[in-house]
Amino acid sequence: MAAQGAGPPELFEQTAGALDVVIAPVSGGGLLSGTAIATYGRDRRVAVWGAEPAAAADAQASLAQGRRITDWPNATICDGLRATLGELPFEILSRHCAGIATATEDQIIAAMRLMFERLKIVVEPSAAVPLAGILAHPELFKAKRIGFIVSGGNLDLERLPWQ
Repeated sequence: MAAQGAGPPELFEQTAGALDVVIAPVSGGGLLSGTAIATYGRDRRVAVWGAEPAAAADAQASLAQGRRITDWPNATICDGLRATLGELPFEILSRHCAGIATATEDQIIAAMRLMFERLKIVVEPSAAVPLAGILAHPELFKAKRIGFIVSGGNLDLERLPWQ
């Protein structure tokens, strides 16, 4: 978790601290917990959000129900987000996470495509989930200055369904 909290300091540096929201993908919870701790330690006014596929939304369900859900299905293109939320991350996120934004498989693929075409970066489906979550829930993020964590570029283009 500590090492995975390196993203927020870079975001704050690149934006001169002008952020309202930081959003990161969530699976086992290490990256989002590290992000929450680093963000909360820097500026408690910045809301920390998680993002996950709707098809593997155990973190959202866990936080909503106040207990870890460990038997949630995980049939998603985001193979990096198929783990269930861990015990320690659950405790941290229960205190320091504003919410979890979910996105459908189609929304995730659309966010990947947008990142390819506009940002010129190759991302794996799991890394596109924060952008997909933002785009899927504009009412949550309207008029906010948002930084999001892009978490990986492992990608097998032969297995994507948009051919």
